[in-house]
Amino acid sequence: MKRTAAAVLLAALATLTACSSSSDDSSDSKPDAKPAASSTPDKGAAEEAAKSVGLPPEPTGKVRADLLAALAAVDPKLTADEDDAVDNARNQCMAINGGAERLDWTAQQRFSSSAHQVTEPEAKKINTALTEFCKTA
Repeated sequence: MKRTAAAVLLAALATLTACSSSSDDSSDSKPDAKPAASSTPDKGAAEEAAKSVGLPPEPTGKVRADLLAALAAVDPKLTADEDDAVDNARNQCMAINGGAERLDWTAQQRFSSSAHQVTEPEAKKINTALTEFCKTA
């Protein structure tokens, strides 16, 4: 579930970069035709695709520190692995920004670990703590 954002982003990018089929599929096409200059999307396209699905950019500096502090204020165990905490937060933002139902349940599932099972009240606090960060998407 932690890689949901990556999967959604890859699907969005695949959609953006998919080749369209020509209505003329005859054998008259040139066999030596060169492929497009680049088959991989540029950074701007990737960022735009991420934004379109409600995924905030990877936080750095003060934004990352503030995000981790907000999650630690709910429970320090949520940030035991900072990279996982950031991934979880970004993925939860996709649910929040996408208008998903059962956001508290989703936060419980997403942020729970073997070291800490997130309670429903904590899940509500997580969603509240993510409010400002999720607006960056």
